Amino acid sequence: MTVKTEDKIDKPCGQPAAHRVYYAAKRAIKSHATGGNVLIAATVLALVVANVPYTNELYTEFWNQQVRLQIGSFNVFSHGGHAMTLLQFINDALMAIFFFTIGLEIKREVLVGELSSLKQAILPVLAAIGGMIVPVGVFIAMSIGSEYIAGAAIPMATDIAFSLGILAMLGRRVPISLKIFLTTLAVVDDIGGIIVIATCYSSHIDLRLIITALAFLGVLMLGSTFKIKSKLFYWGIGTVIWYLFLNSGIHPTIAGVLIAFCVPSTPVFAPGKYVKSIRRAISHFHMEDDESLDRRSMLSHDQLDWLKQIESASDKVVSPLQDLEDSLHPLVNYLIIPLFAFANAGISFAGIGLSSVVSGLSLAIICGLVVGKFVGIFTFSWVAVKLGLAPMPKGSDWRMIMGVSALGGIGFTVSLFIANLSFDGMGAAGVALLNEAKIGIVVGSLLSGLAGCLILKRFLPGRK
Repeated sequence: MTVKTEDKIDKPCGQPAAHRVYYAAKRAIKSHATGGNVLIAATVLALVVANVPYTNELYTEFWNQQVRLQIGSFNVFSHGGHAMTLLQFINDALMAIFFFTIGLEIKREVLVGELSSLKQAILPVLAAIGGMIVPVGVFIAMSIGSEYIAGAAIPMATDIAFSLGILAMLGRRVPISLKIFLTTLAVVDDIGGIIVIATCYSSHIDLRLIITALAFLGVLMLGSTFKIKSKLFYWGIGTVIWYLFLNSGIHPTIAGVLIAFCVPSTPVFAPGKYVKSIRRAISHFHMEDDESLDRRSMLSHDQLDWLKQIESASDKVVSPLQDLEDSLHPLVNYLIIPLFAFANAGISFAGIGLSSVVSGLSLAIICGLVVGKFVGIFTFSWVAVKLGLAPMPKGSDWRMIMGVSALGGIGFTVSLFIANLSFDGMGAAGVALLNEAKIGIVVGSLLSGLAGCLILKRFLPGRK
C-alpha cells in the first residue's frame, strides 16, 4: 500500500487544535469508509450461500473445521484444551486484531483527535452515550421476562464502516464537521462496546492467567516508557497476552485493545531531525550521479550505506502507533471484517415468516437500532446544544443531525459480535436466538441506513 508522506508523519504539537482535529478525522474517515463496499458484498454473499440448496450445509460445516498451530502437544489456537473451530478463530483471534486497531484509533483520537479537546468532543460523546442508553432501554422494555434478555447490548453499537460509507456516497455535500461528528460518535460507541464486552461477557475468571497477562502488559508498558519501537516486540508479547486472555475467561478481544494502548505514539526522530538526517545522506550523492545511476547500476558499498541511512531514518520518523494503524487498516477493512461478516451474517430464511421478524427478539433489536439509536443520539445532541454544553457542528443543522442520528442505527459488525457472545453456550436454543438476532440486526441496520441516507439526501446542501 502506498502511503503519502503527509499521512505518515506526525503533525507538530505546535499546530492549531483545529488543524490537528481535522487531520485526525481525515485519517479515520479515509481508513474506514473505503471498506464499506467490500463489507456489503461479503454480507450479501453470506445470505445467498446460506439459502441456496447444497451450499447451505457446506457453509455451516465449513466454519466448524478445526484450526491448529501446534508445537508438540501445544496448540496456540486452543481454548480450554480444545482446538478452535474456524468460526471461533475468526471471532476470537482475527477480531482481536480488529479491536487492536480500534484501540490504536482511540489512543490517537485522545492524543491529537476529536477526543483531545473537551469542547470539540462533548457533543459527539454525549450523543454516543444517548445512542447507547436509549437502545438498550428500548430492548429491555420489549424483552423483560424473556429468554433473550441477555442480548440487551446488541442494539447499542454503531458500525463505522457502513455509516461512514453512506456519508462517502453523498460526496462533498456532507460538511466535514458532520463527518467528524459521526466518526467521533462511532469511536466513543466502540469504547462503550469494549467496556460491555469486558464486564458482561466474561466467563469464569482464572486469576493466575490474568495476573500473568497483566505482568506481560507491564512489560509492554515498560517497553513504551523506554521508547522501544520494534513492532516485533509488541506483536510477540501481544500474542502471549492474547493467549492468556483467551484461556482466562475474559474475552480475548479486550487484550487487543489493552495492547494497543501500550504502543508508543511518538517517533524516535522528530521531523526536524529526520530532515537533517536525509539531507546529510543525500549530500553524499553528486550531480554526476544523476547520469551514471540507472536501473542497471550496481551501487557501491558507500552508496548502499547512505540509502540505508535514509531508509532507517524514514522508519524512525513514523511512530509505531501510526505505522501499525496505517498498515493494519487494509488488512482489517478488506479481509478481517468482510470475513467476519461472511462467517456470521449467513442467515437461513427456511421456515422464517414475516411474523418472526415483527415479533420477539428480532423486533426488539430492530426497534432498538432504528428507534432507540435515533432518539438517543438526536435527543442527547439537542439537549447538549440547547443547554449550551456544546456548539452545533459547523455548517450543519438539526435536519442533518437527524440524518446522522438515523445512520447511528447501523449496528452491523459489533452488533453481530455481541450477539454471538450473548447466546453462546445456550445449545440449540442459543442457535435459534442467534439466527433471530442476525435477522434483527440486518433488517434494523438496513432500515437505519436507508432512513439516514434519504434524510441527508433531502436536506444536505446542493452539490458543490
